[in-house]
Amino acid sequence: MQKTFAALGFSGRLLAVEGLDGSGKSTQVYLLKRWLELQGVKVYFSEWNSSEIVKASTSKGKKRELLTPTTFSLIHATDFADRYERHLEPLLRAGYVVLCDRYVFTAFARDTVRGCPSEWVRGIYDFAPLPDLTFFFKAHLEVSLHRILDGRPKLKYFEAGMDLHLSPDPYESFKIFQGRILEQYLAMSAEFGFLVIDADQPIEAQQTTVRNLVAHKLKLEQFQRRHPLPASAPQRDRRLRTTDILDPEPFEE
Repeated sequence: MQKTFAALGFSGRLLAVEGLDGSGKSTQVYLLKRWLELQGVKVYFSEWNSSEIVKASTSKGKKRELLTPTTFSLIHATDFADRYERHLEPLLRAGYVVLCDRYVFTAFARDTVRGCPSEWVRGIYDFAPLPDLTFFFKAHLEVSLHRILDGRPKLKYFEAGMDLHLSPDPYESFKIFQGRILEQYLAMSAEFGFLVIDADQPIEAQQTTVRNLVAHKLKLEQFQRRHPLPASAPQRDRRLRTTDILDPEPFEE
């Protein structure tokens, strides 16, 4: 098994969040980022499928429904490798706390469910160390589905797993597809030591748990800026406010 960044002697630490679409993990990692910044911590945020090198190609392929499971897997691996080389590794060596909205475990789960051999998928990402902390936001399928549909009128094609022809009904296909992904995550949870968060809880309760775990497991003073940024009056109140809450996360496969 790969080592963590801490075990490899990196100055920084990488924290990853994982979960089903609609689990609320993106909201939680955003709130965590804001809180860490208020502690004076050097923070960098990176999200899945955001590399400028492949983002346009991925979007075009999805719109035309041209992506096979293997193509999907390789495009996402290219995206990850580009972000890792350009941003994640240099900043981790520089002592930053890097927050990743999805890490290699997303590929391990999704690509395997789409039919790619598990050993092959893992081999593609074997250059990447393991996160120092991985939060898995475990939500019931009905809760995830409700959150997604609260933000937009219908499910997206790949989000619902329609490319796998599991069901002609997008909502039923979503439940089957995401249910299988959930099984993969649960299997990986023990293997990789995920910190499981009950994502059915209110947002504030989840964030309190996340912050307590981060504060307990990391010595945040090690990652603080030498000259903290001046805080405005609202920033000095570090309690979680309802104005910190985002709408349900957008989907990006």
